[in-house]
Amino acid sequence: MKIYIAGKVTGENESDVQNKFFSAKIPLIKQGHKVMSPAVLTTNAGFEHEDYLHICYAMIDVCDAIYMLSDWQKSKGARMELQYACDHQKEIMYQDEATKETNFPIVYGHPDHVTDLSRLSSVEELK
Repeated sequence: MKIYIAGKVTGENESDVQNKFFSAKIPLIKQGHKVMSPAVLTTNAGFEHEDYLHICYAMIDVCDAIYMLSDWQKSKGARMELQYACDHQKEIMYQDEATKETNFPIVYGHPDHVTDLSRLSSVEELK
């Protein structure tokens, strides 16, 4: 599986970011996953937060899952990445399940209200 790692980057010391993301990456690789890390972007200074998010969203697009580091709740960007991943039906994984929030990300369309369109013979049946 291809996994994107999300966690707090902005405002953190670059070497701390590198260590934190590298430490999370190694066990995932040992489990046979391919890992994408936004920590590689820390060497590219001078861009706006939104510029980095465009790149991070592209990284998430090519991955199957997002892995939330234990500090994700302290990061505006990681929260945005989590919502983006959810909106694009990516599997959500947590370094620490205790950080999982019941009301976030916002899931649009409850499974009980989703219609299996493959069973319909016409659009009229939706009315």
